[in-house]
Amino acid sequence: MSPRTPSGVACAPRLEIVTVPGLPVIAPGDDLGAIVGRALDAADFALRDGDVVAVASKLVSRAEGRFVSLASVVPSARAEAIATRAGKDPRIAELVLREAIEVSRVTRGAIIVRHRLGFISANAGIDQSNAGLPGASPDEGPWALLLPLDPDASASLLQRALTIASGAAIGVVVTDSFGRPFRLGTVGAAIGVAGLPALWDQRGGVDLFGRVLEQTVTALADQVAAAADLVLGQADEARGAVVVRGLRFPVGAHSARELVRPTAEDLYARSRDDDPDA
Repeated sequence: MSPRTPSGVACAPRLEIVTVPGLPVIAPGDDLGAIVGRALDAADFALRDGDVVAVASKLVSRAEGRFVSLASVVPSARAEAIATRAGKDPRIAELVLREAIEVSRVTRGAIIVRHRLGFISANAGIDQSNAGLPGASPDEGPWALLLPLDPDASASLLQRALTIASGAAIGVVVTDSFGRPFRLGTVGAAIGVAGLPALWDQRGGVDLFGRVLEQTVTALADQVAAAADLVLGQADEARGAVVVRGLRFPVGAHSARELVRPTAEDLYARSRDDDPDA
């Protein structure tokens, strides 16, 4: 493991990311913890202390029934106006507004909002890929899938179930794909956390030359989510959960909200909802 870390977190020289195989298409009401546990048992893969199970938010949303039929959505005048500026379906714009606290930017193809969970995201994380509702008739859609209602609570339930089943002290991260304001492409980010410290506070440690670290706080849960995102399937829900192995951390009560920058410190989320040139 790495040298002294004041927070008790460390990473081994070798990090493994292993797919949880054989997951079915998740349907509303499914017990995700039991399903992941059975898949691990079937693969003869035993969880160990320090493992982190990373689960795509879409699996959690599906299990929690976060489906919305667009046929049932009536857009407001505000949603119609924003949809025109963004080039989006007004019904999707309406769902984005319902999930958002405020609109930060509107640009062609994206509505950037502060989500009700606190983070900034494009289109409030609403997904239409692989969003078909199992058992629904073809004329009931099209469907949109919202993010989990409380991803931290969902992560805690999953952690509790897998801890009871395995006896291992583990963490759980619920991941979603986020864009960044100044870089292209998306990366995995943690929207739900349980067991694993969301932040790795390395202040007080020393560098190779004995200099005390004064400001080094890394987003550990986001780092795990980004690593897991390489293996998690974007189009293949059968790869919707992975185990990240090689960390050491004190298991405790943690939340993805630890990662959210306070609004007063947010330099980029200034609301421009009423700016026609945004």
